Amino acid sequence: MDISLKGKFALICGSTQGIGFATAKVLATLGANCILMARNEDSLKKAVQQLSTEQGQQHRYHIADFSEKGQIETAINQLVADTRISILINNTGGPKSGPITEALISDFESAFQQHLIGNHILSKAVIPGMKALGYGRIINIISTSVKTPLPNLGVSNTIRAAVASWAKTLSNEVGKFNITVNNVLPGLTETARLTSLIEQTAKIQQSAPHDLEKNMVNTIPMARFGKAEEVANVIAFLASPAASYVTGTSIRVDGGRTPSI
Repeated sequence: MDISLKGKFALICGSTQGIGFATAKVLATLGANCILMARNEDSLKKAVQQLSTEQGQQHRYHIADFSEKGQIETAINQLVADTRISILINNTGGPKSGPITEALISDFESAFQQHLIGNHILSKAVIPGMKALGYGRIINIISTSVKTPLPNLGVSNTIRAAVASWAKTLSNEVGKFNITVNNVLPGLTETARLTSLIEQTAKIQQSAPHDLEKNMVNTIPMARFGKAEEVANVIAFLASPAASYVTGTSIRVDGGRTPSI
């Protein structure tokens, strides 16, 4: 099975921590030249230094705040001017939690810009290079809320579903160029995002975070939270030549927690 990414350039967004960083590390071990994109330069520098270079890779970074459309456009235009991206990992922090009845119009607008519009800008910029290469992988890190809405994540449920629909549409249009588009749906994964959600939800419910965490684990058939590396491994497979006939899908990595089939 061919999972080598040697000689390929991968752009990984939101890659200084959590699933994004774990993904960069796995792609690097498979030989990819990783280009990290996030808003904090100090964190980017530290992350790049931790990536494997055993296969002669040259890693680098670009700075962009995904809530700022102009910054995304500037960064990606500079990048594709001299580099053909084979793999794009769309990933950014999730919208804030809360009931949908309490969400402001501005909450939906900012989340839409940060997630769907940001993904679209990046994808449009890298697709011409992927066509020229005859190889492309666009992978969106979303959420299991694509399959079933999650409590207390009203804005996120709405926007994530929009991203999934956008991705399916895009996959239908670019498949003939050997470009695949897929979504990875992490479940409850040990990241700073999960810790924040637990703390916020516990505050709303006036309960202890430890008790809430225990209750959440009890909803998972595998009886534990996932690890960022476990999600990254699935992303790496989708990025590889081995996944050449997988496109337009949304793959759950959730320990079996999502109730639908």
